[in-house]
Amino acid sequence: MAEAKCILAESMLIITSRVLMKTADDTVLMEMAYSLAEKARGQTSPNPCVGALIVKQGQIVGWGYHRSAGSPHAEIIALETAGTKARDSILYLTLEPCVHWGKTPPCADRLSSAGFKRAVISTFDPNPLVNRKGVARLKAAGVEVVTGVLAEKQARLNEAYNKYIVSKVPFITLKAAVSLDGKMATSAGQSRWISSEESRRFGQKLRAEQDGIMVGINTVLADDPRLTVRLENFVKKRWFRIVLDAKLRLPLDARLLKNPGEGKVLIFTGYKGSDEKAKRLEERGTEVIRVPERKSRLSLRAILKELGKREIASVLVEGGAALMTSFLEQRLADKAYIFISPKLIGGEKAPTMFEGQGVSRLSRAARLKDIRTLRLNDDIILEGYF
Repeated sequence: MAEAKCILAESMLIITSRVLMKTADDTVLMEMAYSLAEKARGQTSPNPCVGALIVKQGQIVGWGYHRSAGSPHAEIIALETAGTKARDSILYLTLEPCVHWGKTPPCADRLSSAGFKRAVISTFDPNPLVNRKGVARLKAAGVEVVTGVLAEKQARLNEAYNKYIVSKVPFITLKAAVSLDGKMATSAGQSRWISSEESRRFGQKLRAEQDGIMVGINTVLADDPRLTVRLENFVKKRWFRIVLDAKLRLPLDARLLKNPGEGKVLIFTGYKGSDEKAKRLEERGTEVIRVPERKSRLSLRAILKELGKREIASVLVEGGAALMTSFLEQRLADKAYIFISPKLIGGEKAPTMFEGQGVSRLSRAARLKDIRTLRLNDDIILEGYF
């Protein structure tokens, strides 16, 4: 809350009266509400990130943001901060208020009785239990409601929630570090380090924003990774380390099995995997989940459904090439981060990001959209959506 107060205190310097036009005021104040929502990025799953402000006579009298699933929602925190000042005020909310009982009571009921004269809501909640119902309840209580202010920000901030709450499968992000000629490693298998130290820190930040990380068994056998988030300020949360291992080849002394507190390990295998090996792995704190196989590969669709059942809303897929190729070929990936290093590796046997047969026609090639780039020292990070 102290951090929120600092941001709001600075922002109030530019909001001292109602001299600005109403639409300009709404945009500025909604930006501030989003700055609060951003503070909990990666911490609220399977819930969305939400920020709220309450403004009365040009002064901010209440504020809040949703911190984690099960904790009070942003608008309720803002309402409690404002107290009696909420009556005849304006509410700025980045997402439509809920109308159903979950881990917390319906927010729309509380807001409807608070005496707001106006509510500016960035977007409707895609949740079928809520969609447009929260706004309707406010209108029924006599509150003037405006929607659509900075709606594009919600689409990016809550991209995982927006998919998961409708489909019940996680938002999938592919992440790979490659050389300028598209290689993920040398022909001898060396991949540490293709990208710079700054890029690797950025990669850790990406991990921290997801519910889990996924790799194939070949990556585990080659690198023996811990699959953890290595950030000093990382706030512990539900975190899953997901391994696809059709034949249960995961060594019992693998590093990711040694520290259960660093994240639950989920191992997906086929129905032919050894029962004895599965038992020994589960004795080490893992969960072994059996799914169907198709063409000697585990069914990705079945895996995503199982993850959805566990309320895992976002997954970062870090390799290897075969796994990422499967996601690409089956059109199951939503987004990609490609870290491009100015190195030239060469070699016919050096692995590339995507393998398999590829496409025969350029018209069938997967194409990234809404591309953004970031430069970190000599590396270029490409972000885009499928």
